[in-house]
Amino acid sequence: MTKKKLPINPELLEILRCPEAVRSDQYGEDPGRLELVHDCWLVCKDNGYKYPIRDGIPVMLVEVGKKWADTPVDQLPVPPPEE
Repeated sequence: MTKKKLPINPELLEILRCPEAVRSDQYGEDPGRLELVHDCWLVCKDNGYKYPIRDGIPVMLVEVGKKWADTPVDQLPVPPPEE
């Protein structure tokens, strides 16, 4: 059985946080945790911001995450479009 290679280092995924959510005190003790979806998006469950992973690099800009906030997860483009 082969192990699936993630598009982002699991250790990096563990420490990355949504830059907008970490500035708020309304999300608890560990705000801004991100979930990998579609192997190319990082989704913050706290505020709904969605950050694309392009060429293996997470684009963690608040304006990018906010742009995709209202897009349902099942409608996120795969792969993410180039900006």
